[in-house]
This record gives sequence, structure tokens and C-alpha cells, in this order.
Amino acid sequence: MEKFNVQNVIKTLEELVNIPSPSGNTQKVITAVENWLRPLGVEMKKNRKGGLIVTLPGVDETMHRMLTAHVDTLGAMVKEIKNDGRLSLTMIGGFRWNAVEGEYCKIETSDGKEYTGTILVHQSSVHVYKNSGEVKRDEKNIEVRIDAPVKNVEGVRKLGIEVGDFVSFEPRFQVTDQGFVKSRHLDDKASVAILMNIIKDVIEEKRPLPYTTHFLISNNEEIGYGGNSNIPLETVEYIAVDMGAIGDGQATTEYCVSICAKDSSGPYHTGLRKKLVQIAKDQKLNYAVDIYPFYGSDASAAIRSGHDIIHGLVGPGIDASHAHERTHTDSLENTSKLIYHYLFSTMNENN
Repeated sequence: MEKFNVQNVIKTLEELVNIPSPSGNTQKVITAVENWLRPLGVEMKKNRKGGLIVTLPGVDETMHRMLTAHVDTLGAMVKEIKNDGRLSLTMIGGFRWNAVEGEYCKIETSDGKEYTGTILVHQSSVHVYKNSGEVKRDEKNIEVRIDAPVKNVEGVRKLGIEVGDFVSFEPRFQVTDQGFVKSRHLDDKASVAILMNIIKDVIEEKRPLPYTTHFLISNNEEIGYGGNSNIPLETVEYIAVDMGAIGDGQATTEYCVSICAKDSSGPYHTGLRKKLVQIAKDQKLNYAVDIYPFYGSDASAAIRSGHDIIHGLVGPGIDASHAHERTHTDSLENTSKLIYHYLFSTMNENN
């Protein structure tokens, strides 16, 4: 970790966000992660839900750790083909329609064809619709304008587009000269990129982990159940690496690693949270302890499913979550260093 280079995380992140992966359609991005990790010679397997589990052996094989980050994103599906050749949508994940209005998108057909389009409110033209600004942004009024010469249902179906086809949002990834990383889907591909590079660092350093550790790249978190299974019985500590929410009343910033004390599911394990805070202090990291009022994670999903684990949640601070997201290289670095040093910390099952 002395040789940590945040640019490696950013490079991996850019590759990930440019692979469309709304929940339910994550095969391509999971394969990309698998191919990225394969040269490292790590043990990998896929679960039946399509997630990827990477295991690094540790000195102690009786107590395990598990860390998870999710590669699935927000998105949509075609709900209806309209008479004028436009598409109505149904949401995948929890966002607001105004957050994607005006966004470029891709429609993927069941046979793998892709078409581009734009997400618009039906009454977009102010020269035609006097109340354009007041129209409610909802499932009734938001639609996709396909970049193809279609004027009716039949024309759309000739393209191969049908109800149930996935629609993904263009990420528009950008890194500024001030170190800001702007993109859709930083939730949670920023954390996936961090875990991938930490795995690489641990392998290349040939430094044995104190405990056997599993890394789950989950693929259904945005719809609530990505990390609630395939948790080995030996697992004691389970940490979700996911974005830290920023806004009024929040302590988290775009520059720190966020350590969650409580979200909508209730408090996270107090002892594990205190340990993470102590590691952050010892390593002189920029961190914040925070509460996310409208939030759930793979760790809370695991607890709800009945697993007897100590659960925690950390991640980079992400501004404008589920909209036009932004973080900073400092946040990626602080999060990476906290997780790395946590992996080599001593575990106390009774903390």
C-alpha cells in the first residue's frame, strides 16, 4: 500500500462505468471483472444470482471475513412501446425521473442489439407545450426518443425492441484537473474498483492476510438482495463497501472515507464501527462517521436474511447520489487505505 496509486483505481473505475449493467443485466460487467482478476491467479466462482466471489486464503482459516461491493446500477426497462414509436419506462432501482431527464441512454434488445436514445418528458418543446415546466416527471410523461427512423409500434418492433428490454444511462465519465471524478454509477462501481485494486495489491505484495477473506462483487444490491447469500459459515465480519451519502445534515464529504453508524435498517455493529474509526485515526485518514437516513446496503440485506455476522459499512463520499454523482480522488484514496489496513487488523469475535 506504500505504492498506492489512485490513478489505478480511476482507470479501473472508468472501464467499469462504461459497461452498462442495470440490475438484472450484469453479465457483461461481471465477466469484465472476472477477466481483470484472472491474471492474478485468485480463486473465483460465480453464485447462481450471477455475482462473483473471490477468495484469498489467510493464516487463520477458522474465522473468515467478507467484503462486498456491488457492480449493478440504476437503470430502466421498456414498459410500453407507444403508438408514436417512443418508449415508456419502468425504473430499476430508486431514483427520481427528473434525475435522468435529458440523459442519453442505450436500449439493449434480447438478441444483443443496441440502440441509442434520449430520455425526455413527452411535453419537452416549450414552443408546443405551454406547461412544459410544470408537467410532472413520472412514468406517464417520461419517455425514450429512439435514434432510429421509427414512427409507430411496428417500426420499433422491426428493430427488435420489445417490452422488458433493458435501458441504461450514459455515465459521462470525467476526471477534472482538480481531482474530481464525475460520472453516473459511482454508486457503487467506485467501491468495486477499489476492491479490485486492493486484491491486486495484496497478491503482488505477497503479504499473507491474517484471515481467509472473501470479496463478493454483488449484482442485485440496487433492488435489495445482492449480498444476502453465499456467506460462508466461518464468516465473522462482513463489510459492505458502498457510497457515503452527502447532503444537508451529513458529515460525509467528497474527500473522506465515510463510516456508517446507522442507516434505514438500524445501527451497524458498534464494535466493528469503533475498530474502523481507530484504524482511520491510526493511519491519519480523513474520515467521517455518518448516518444515512434513506439507505440500505448488502450488509443490512445479509443481516435481514438471518446470517450471524458482525456487519459494517464504509465507502467513498459521493455527492448527488442516484443522480449526477461526483467524488474526489482523496475520497478514493482514503477509502482504499482504510480497507487495506482493516484487512490486516486483528479480529475479535466478541467485540
